[in-house]
Amino acid sequence: MLFSSLIFLYLFLPLTLLGYYLSPAGIKNYWLLFTSLIFFAWGGVSMTLLLLVSIVLNYFFGLRIDAAKPTGASRWWLIAGVTVNVGLLCFYKYADFFVKNLNKILEGAGLGEITQPEVSLPIGISFYTFHALSYLTDIYRGKTSAQKNIFNLALYITMFSQLIAGPIIRYSDVWQQLTRRTHTMSRFVSGIERFLIGLFKKVLLANTFARVADPVFDDHILDMSAPLAWLGLLCYTLQIYYDFAGYSDMAIGLGRMFGFEFMENFNFPYLAGSVKDFWRRWHISLSGFFRDYVYIPLGGNRLGPFRTYVNLLTVFFLTGLWHGASWNFVVWGLFHGLFMLAERAGMERLLEGLWRPVQTIYTVVVVMFAWAMFRVESIGNGILYWKDLLNLN
Repeated sequence: MLFSSLIFLYLFLPLTLLGYYLSPAGIKNYWLLFTSLIFFAWGGVSMTLLLLVSIVLNYFFGLRIDAAKPTGASRWWLIAGVTVNVGLLCFYKYADFFVKNLNKILEGAGLGEITQPEVSLPIGISFYTFHALSYLTDIYRGKTSAQKNIFNLALYITMFSQLIAGPIIRYSDVWQQLTRRTHTMSRFVSGIERFLIGLFKKVLLANTFARVADPVFDDHILDMSAPLAWLGLLCYTLQIYYDFAGYSDMAIGLGRMFGFEFMENFNFPYLAGSVKDFWRRWHISLSGFFRDYVYIPLGGNRLGPFRTYVNLLTVFFLTGLWHGASWNFVVWGLFHGLFMLAERAGMERLLEGLWRPVQTIYTVVVVMFAWAMFRVESIGNGILYWKDLLNLN
């Protein structure tokens, strides 16, 4: 169920709001959890059981991490919790990808193939897995304590407003709001306004740009002039921004309607002066998650230049793979990572000496070339599209 669909706008959302505000204060969270599970089940009833299992497991791991702090065993419970969550994500999102690539290796070695598993991708699994990881890690780091009420934890993990496209909400940022939040008319109206802005971005802008970008990418990669390639890429560059930023706006607006305040997720990314600056502005919750939960634990920039470069490439490899189980997403991530390395190695100082519009043009061109690889279905098609942009085909 999409936020821009008629069934959401004219049935699900009005009934959810009506039931929420007619419910007593002690029932509001249960109603919101119930409707969030319905929203999730709409995309696949069979996968709801997996979500419920994930909630129960993370509730247990959270309690064990909290209880084991005095004994020093909390680290092992954290490792166990992270392993289970990442394992479930890898199985449901990447099992087919891993087996497909393994079969290519086995075929080249003259060995038999492995049967590819038939696994359906559960809606929102990337986001609710990251929410669970945030919950367990924040407990381990002492930013918060374990949630004793499993229904409140379930609401945090499954809240429908940010289940589709984020932002990624950290437990330490919202745990107090789960039990104590205020409902005011001004906040509710602000939520409606923000939701409508996001709906405008998605329906009237993103969908319109898609009507140009989709035929170009789907039908003309092998026979395309450079101007047409740039037109298609420009429209896709605008489409993906207004699509993603629109969903984030709608999620933030929905949160306000129910009394929650979520973090901003975009800050004019196409006005950035470098690729590094771009990632401070684009999908802020995701880049912040990888920085705090992957890059810094790996050592960040504290272990010398070489290790810093390895950590950066690792983060962008995972960022690409997180977006989809395909090598073109990995190349997209590493493409950004290589420019991050170049900027860190000295190019950033050169950029700072340039006129600001030149910095922005550089950033947008790099990002657009990366988007071409992101949009296609294979690395080969991505290379062909790059050749079209440079008029080399």
